[in-house]
Amino acid sequence: MALLSIENLNLSIHGIDILRDVSMSVEAGKVLGVIGESGSGKSMTANAVMQLLPNGTDCSGTILLEGQNLLDLHEGQMNRLRGKDIGMVFQEPMTALNPVKTIGAQVAETLLIHKAASKPEALRIARETLNRVGLPEDRFPMSRYPHELSGGQRQRVVIAMAIALKPKLLIADEPTTALDVTTQAQILRLLKRLIQEDDMGLILITHDLAVVSDMADDMVIMQNGVVVEQGPAATLYRDMQHPYTKALFEASSHIPDRDYADERGADPLLEVRNVIRDYTLPRTKLFAAPGYFRAVNDVSFVINRGESLGLVGESGCGKSTLTRALLGLEPVQSGDILFDGDPVVKNGLVVPDIRRKMQVVFQDPYGSFNPRHKVSRLITEPYHLLPSSPTGADRDRAIAEALESVDMPASAAEKYIHEFSGGQRQRIAIARALIIRPELIILDEAVSALDVSVRAQVLDLLSDLSDRFGLTYLFISHDLSVVRAITDRVLVMKSGKVVERGATEDVFENPQHAYTKTLIDAAPQLPDVA
Repeated sequence: MALLSIENLNLSIHGIDILRDVSMSVEAGKVLGVIGESGSGKSMTANAVMQLLPNGTDCSGTILLEGQNLLDLHEGQMNRLRGKDIGMVFQEPMTALNPVKTIGAQVAETLLIHKAASKPEALRIARETLNRVGLPEDRFPMSRYPHELSGGQRQRVVIAMAIALKPKLLIADEPTTALDVTTQAQILRLLKRLIQEDDMGLILITHDLAVVSDMADDMVIMQNGVVVEQGPAATLYRDMQHPYTKALFEASSHIPDRDYADERGADPLLEVRNVIRDYTLPRTKLFAAPGYFRAVNDVSFVINRGESLGLVGESGCGKSTLTRALLGLEPVQSGDILFDGDPVVKNGLVVPDIRRKMQVVFQDPYGSFNPRHKVSRLITEPYHLLPSSPTGADRDRAIAEALESVDMPASAAEKYIHEFSGGQRQRIAIARALIIRPELIILDEAVSALDVSVRAQVLDLLSDLSDRFGLTYLFISHDLSVVRAITDRVLVMKSGKVVERGATEDVFENPQHAYTKTLIDAAPQLPDVA
């Protein structure tokens, strides 16, 4: 008998169909991978299991947990099940944690709410649970707050909260999307070990087939609120029948067509010479000298015109600090940053003419736009870098050209950013970067949060724009498959230093540094179906 069985689940919100005849099941000690893009119904299915649904929701069908239909339970009964019998791990740990409570108090809270232990006993169990998820007491006392931990460490705290009462079923909704490849591998290994130790059932929700390729026992593919294919993970890759499943698989390993830089010849555009960036640390004693942390340590490299250079490394390696220094947003203690032979910063100020030639596309397009303004204003923000900007019909024409260059209609200019999907927002972010015709675009995790098919479209777009406009890219990412698909050369950073560099394929096929080998080994791989 299955631990959880969902049969013919239909769900609508205010009369709009969200899920239609969804059926799936998971057994104790097994992993069910639920795969699909944004809007496919993955998270809504998980929310239906937890009965965390908005007002106006109408459900029919059955959701059986050990034979008990969860749809028949009232809120009080569900409260007794949540945390105790069903645990949930959310995608963004910082929003799932209370920033003003210690990690120990938050893990113990589950036990106290369910009256499963006294406060001293709850704290003892919380300590043991944190140890289980890889947060030992000597390094991670329970007095720590969420902001004092890294993303991977915060996700471990969320997992500890979810398993504190050893639930029968654990639901993990995109638990590794924003994590580095090594941290992602650690979290996946942790989840697998926990379900084996506690004989839990695990529903692992993701949009990335590679993430669950070697972890799931069974897989369910969802599209537009419908299960389009399901079966054992070991055979689904070979026997997939539905066009959407095949499209997801192809998009996951998509490599865009592009001209390579070595065919164009070397022409240095951006030169970085022995750059050092230090941060001052607070004094540990009243009269002690302040310490410092070296975020970027003697980094040197060149980006040639028309080239795509990848910069990879884990969180905290110095990638983002270096990016801000390149844009002139942060000072450096020593070294030189030259654009076309001229310094980016003179007398402590960014040279306006050089700054105009560099633009950046951020990871979260929604967070980088002001939601109160229309797209027409948002994408013309870089005009402040120009000595004079176009007005009237010329301005409208420039906006239309920028939008159409990224395959967006000119009519999008009159809409607000919330009216677009994630992929469309990222296209608009690229249009904003293009509107003043820069020579170098820095892409900081620009596709890491996108669905695989949308990611493939954006990579194709970037490749096409590079060929059409002669753009140069600095592509910063923790997703090694993306870096391999889109870059000519790659730099690998660790602890502020570049530990390896070379042609992308050479580095991936024959890595020399142990850290590079660790990154490549940790990256999830799709199975070979040839």
